[in-house]
Amino acid sequence: MNVLLCVTGGIAAYRACELVSLTVKRGHAVRVVMTRSAPTFVGPTTFEALSGHPVMTDTFADALAHIEWAKWANVAAVAPASANFLGKLACGLADDAPSTVLMALPRGRRVVLAPAMNTEMWLNPVVVRNLGWLADLGRYDIVAPTEKRLACGDVGPGGLAEPADVLARIEASAAG
Repeated sequence: MNVLLCVTGGIAAYRACELVSLTVKRGHAVRVVMTRSAPTFVGPTTFEALSGHPVMTDTFADALAHIEWAKWANVAAVAPASANFLGKLACGLADDAPSTVLMALPRGRRVVLAPAMNTEMWLNPVVVRNLGWLADLGRYDIVAPTEKRLACGDVGPGGLAEPADVLARIEASAAG
């Protein structure tokens, strides 16, 4: 199975490394696409080493790469999915590498969303609405965040789901 993993900017980006590692160990191919802010937390070289594939960080480094990568994927995932990125998806914006690749994803291909953010952001009515809009489209499978002590010190929902749980949802989504 070919898995396209979109990594957004947020402290939970480091956990995407474990997700890539687990996915490769299960025998799946992984390509990583990063937002402009994601390398603030984990560099592309780390994902290249873990996946064995180049990482896309710039939509226009190769004008047609986003189409090729979208066609390559059997399933896509966004982990962590930031509040900002969820808003982009819900509104159909394609202004960075991950959102552009996802916009080009062939119909029928599933996208797993694993949100991670501060509790207040997670509970914000706009984020709740955006997730509802995405769920209603029938293409997106949401892996709810866990409740725990977050990097900001708050305790509540917002932590990235366990990478093994995200992988299980990716595999289930790809199977249909």
